[in-house]
Amino acid sequence: MYTIREGYVPFREYQTWFRICGDLQNGQTPLVVAHGGPGCTHDYVDAFKDIAETGRAVIHYDQVGNGRSTHLPDKSPDFWQPGLFLDELNHLLQALEIADNYALLGQSWGGMLAAEHAVTQPQGLKAMVIANSPASMALWLEGAAKLRAQLPPDVQDTLLTHEAAGTVDSAEYKAASQVFYQRHVCRLDPWPAEVQRTFDAMEADPTVYHAMNGPTEFHVIGSMKNWTIIDRLKQVRVPTLLISGRYDEATPEVVQPFKDHITGAQWVIFESSSHMPHVEERPLCMKTVSDFLLATC
Repeated sequence: MYTIREGYVPFREYQTWFRICGDLQNGQTPLVVAHGGPGCTHDYVDAFKDIAETGRAVIHYDQVGNGRSTHLPDKSPDFWQPGLFLDELNHLLQALEIADNYALLGQSWGGMLAAEHAVTQPQGLKAMVIANSPASMALWLEGAAKLRAQLPPDVQDTLLTHEAAGTVDSAEYKAASQVFYQRHVCRLDPWPAEVQRTFDAMEADPTVYHAMNGPTEFHVIGSMKNWTIIDRLKQVRVPTLLISGRYDEATPEVVQPFKDHITGAQWVIFESSSHMPHVEERPLCMKTVSDFLLATC
C-alpha cells in the first residue's frame, strides 16, 4: 500500500491543489497526471493512481480555475491561455522538487498541455503519455462533425437548432449532447462516480471550459479553436506513448500527427473504449501505461 499526501502549492496569487500517491524519494521516476477540459478536475482521471501500486509515485493536481484549486470566475476569457497552465505545471514541478526527473501523462486537453510542455525540451522530462488528445483543434472539429453526422437525425436537429438560437444551456440541448457523450466520451452506463463528479464540477463552474473550448465537446468556439502543435512536434525528444479508444471523440485522424512527427512514438488503441480507456478498460490501460513507463524511465 502507498502513502497519500495532499497539499497546495502557491502559484502567482493563487493556489494549486495536488495529491501524491506513493514516495517521491524511492528512486523511481514519478508520474504527473494532467487532466483534461480545459476546465475538468482530477477526479475523472483518478484511476491512474493505480500505477502507484507498482511503486512509482503518481501526482494528480487540479489546474487553477478548477476543482480544489483557486477558482477565478470573474477572469476575462483572454486570461485563460495555454501559457498560464504551462507556467503552473512548471511551478508545480519545481515546488515538489521533481523538475529534474519526472514522467508526464496528459489526458485530452491535458495531452495538449503535455505536448506544449514537451516541445520546450525540459531537461527533467523522461517520458510522456498523450491520452485521447488532438494534435490540432481543426482536426478535432472535423472528426467531431463526422461523429455528429452519425447521431440520430432528431438529435442532430436538436443540437443545430439550439446552437443557432444560442440556447445551449437548455435542458433539451444538454440531453441531446449526452447522446454524443455516451457514445464517444464514456461508454459505461452509468458513468463511474469519479467521472460524474468532474462533470458536476464543470457544470457548477464552467468558466475555463467555456472560455477555452465552448459549451460542448463538439461545439468549439473558445480561445483554443485554432490551436495546433503539429508544426512543433519534431521538437519532442522523449519516449512517447499515444493512447486512444476505438470509439473515441479523439478520432484516429486527430492522433495521427503525433505518431507521424514524434520520433519513435508508440500508439495503442483500446478496442472497447471511447474517450476514457482509463475507466472503460481500466486494468488493461493501467498495465499498458505502467509497462511503457517501466521500459522507458
